[in-house]
Amino acid sequence: RVVVSGDRRNKNMLAVTRVISRRIHGKGDVAVPKISGFSIVSPKNVEVEYADGRKFSFSSEFLRVHSPAADGKVRSIGGEKVISGRRYVGIMSAEPVGNYGVRLVFDDLHRTGIYPWDYFYELGSNKFGLMRSYIKILQKHHLSREPPPRRK
Repeated sequence: RVVVSGDRRNKNMLAVTRVISRRIHGKGDVAVPKISGFSIVSPKNVEVEYADGRKFSFSSEFLRVHSPAADGKVRSIGGEKVISGRRYVGIMSAEPVGNYGVRLVFDDLHRTGIYPWDYFYELGSNKFGLMRSYIKILQKHHLSREPPPRRK
């Protein structure tokens, strides 16, 4: 479950989260086309194609910070889901989960997120607004997409 504060800047993200939640839990009012293709183009990029001809390209960072897993190494600040420092995260593998979706395994060892095919469609349809909201949340909390420096 994604919890987003009522902050005015996050209204778009809250609306998108509700739509995604309805689709995942079968309460959506729009049918999502069947998936026709999925590929890991590189460790940093995934492409998903649907029967309606729409094709979405996702960065691994985008997918990592929008992981549907409840335990996605999330920091909660004021009720907001905040995942920082994932700019260079990569995808190590993808494991099919029946006809439902795919489990992505990231090189930061996050592996508990199962991405339903419907979720990819909703993410792709709202990608730019979601990324803008993510960057605003990071800025608000003085966090960065860059990973923290390693300790010596």
